[in-house]
Amino acid sequence: VRMKGQTSGALAFAEILKAANVRSVSGTGKSTGLLGDPNQKFSFHSYGAQFAEVTWQPEIARLRVSRVVTVIDAGRMVNPRAARNQIEGAVVMGVGMAMLEATEYDQRSGAPINASLADYIVAVNADCPAIDVTFLDYPDFNLNPLGARGVGEIGLAGIAAAITNAVHHATGIRVRNLPIRIEDLLVSPREKKLV
Repeated sequence: VRMKGQTSGALAFAEILKAANVRSVSGTGKSTGLLGDPNQKFSFHSYGAQFAEVTWQPEIARLRVSRVVTVIDAGRMVNPRAARNQIEGAVVMGVGMAMLEATEYDQRSGAPINASLADYIVAVNADCPAIDVTFLDYPDFNLNPLGARGVGEIGLAGIAAAITNAVHHATGIRVRNLPIRIEDLLVSPREKKLV
């Protein structure tokens, strides 16, 4: 922490608390938006809704994402094929996030154990579900004359949540950490009631 306008003479927050002889502080604050006009009449964001279907086979402890449906409102689709590829790629990234990807750390050194693609698991073609992408394709002429908005990573935003909700629906178990691990789903009926 340093005085406003100074570039040197910073003190660690812990030192300030110690000098004031207090263990902690709390407070409230308010900030105005830094980007754009806060009184803007229109929102120029793209929107999406994702739905997932999973198949859970408890007798062999196998969980698969069998289908994903995603609906995107990103204005006019100038290049629908490229936009569809972008969304499908984001869905596959979301499957990896929800089902496979986790960085593991060595407890003693704190270094990543699986720091290469030889050890880090990502979604591959065999992990990909059937993917249904629908674009609403309503031009947004308030943004630009083409009526197009960005697609970007909008297809990734809700996939992991949709998959975990589908897992809850299929198993009755609410998993709150990603990736979903089989051991999270292998609980006794008594424990299942407590979850």
